[in-house]
Amino acid sequence: MKNKVLLKSETMNMQQNKFGNWIKNSITARMLMIGILIIVLLIPLSFIVSLIRERASRQESVVNEINEKWGNEVLLYGPILKVPYKTYTEKLVTNSETKKVTTETISHINFAYFFPKKLAIKSEINPEVKKRGIYKTSVYKSAISLTGNFTKPNFSSIEVENKDVMWDKATVIIKTSNLKGINNQVEISINSNSYAFVPKYEELTKNNFITNDIPLHKLETSYLKKEELNLGIHPFSIKLTVSGSEQFKIIPIGKETNLNITSNWKTANFIGEFLPLNSNKITASGFDAEWNVLHINRPFSQEYFKNLPNLNKYAFGVNFKIPVDEYQKSERSAKYGFLVIALTFLIFFLIQSISKINIHPFQYLMIGLSLTMFYTLLISISEHSNFLKAYLIAGISVIVLITLYSKSILKTLKFPLFIGLSLTALYTFIFVIIQLENYALLVGSIGLFLILAIVMFVSRKIDWNNG
Repeated sequence: MKNKVLLKSETMNMQQNKFGNWIKNSITARMLMIGILIIVLLIPLSFIVSLIRERASRQESVVNEINEKWGNEVLLYGPILKVPYKTYTEKLVTNSETKKVTTETISHINFAYFFPKKLAIKSEINPEVKKRGIYKTSVYKSAISLTGNFTKPNFSSIEVENKDVMWDKATVIIKTSNLKGINNQVEISINSNSYAFVPKYEELTKNNFITNDIPLHKLETSYLKKEELNLGIHPFSIKLTVSGSEQFKIIPIGKETNLNITSNWKTANFIGEFLPLNSNKITASGFDAEWNVLHINRPFSQEYFKNLPNLNKYAFGVNFKIPVDEYQKSERSAKYGFLVIALTFLIFFLIQSISKINIHPFQYLMIGLSLTMFYTLLISISEHSNFLKAYLIAGISVIVLITLYSKSILKTLKFPLFIGLSLTALYTFIFVIIQLENYALLVGSIGLFLILAIVMFVSRKIDWNNG
């Protein structure tokens, strides 16, 4: 009985030793272990991606807060001549006692909107950089001059008689996205008379703005003098001083619209439906851009009845926004984290299989965590410097750390040097892909093909039958 127990114990020990040797020496076991570690390391990698997105969101919220207090982007829609008119409908009314049916005429007051025949806008915008902590945005104070003329309103298209036009109730309106930033009392001079603009509350509904579009607030004058509207041409001028941020845009409502913007901003970004006409607009000291939009260039008319349309999508102008792409680049680089970890582990696996040097799973884990630290270093340093400098510092730090650590593991110099050079080539390859847009897929495909070819060539020396 005692001998049976001893025999059974020896058998169990042999099986345990056999399993331990398989775990230690088997290529399949190493590959399984490496695969599990890669999956585990995806957890901190996902946290890092979430951190990058959180920092980007924080940056956006701080910039929006600064812009809101200073004055948001400026969008001008106007000036527009607004003339009320009467229309009539007939209603059948039945007398409850006599049952006699009579016709009652009901009058309705509607509004007609007429755009200028000519509109010229000149503006000098010299932005400055505002900072809060590590975040910054561009703000500006702009002096804007609007000149042009209206023609006598024409109601012939809707067959409204002259007696039904309320000429004595005509006004001029301007719509803008930034009432807070206006720094002067805004007036319009028509012929020899001046009329002050006052804000008019206008509830924003689905009929007058598009979802996610810039909401516009209305400024309106008092009633214009009736005799002025009887003239054929009504020249006007408006002076406007406004504080804004990031963008300045106008809607080309003139039958001929001319916009001229001068600025000391050296990184001009022209946006919207129309681009400047002059080819020499950008200079060493800033830019001097001119636009000229004709009636035939835009898909809307010069007059509207009952409702004023939303024309925000036809706006154009200049974007002064400071480009902040560090977070975007950091997130793109983090998406390659799986590739970096997998290829680095593959290098160590090939070295281990060829040289028969034992590498413990804990050592693989330390190497993997070092690779994930690259991305935390990258995002934290890029917030205080440019992306290139941050990438170099983070890359060199991680490469040196893993190279020195691998020297203590592998006990030789040639393998750690090879690992250091491989990591350098890998991080360089990823940096190139991040910078490229049009050729990122092409370069990435070629790079991965070459990596696969190298792995296939090196792995020839491994005895895969030793499973």
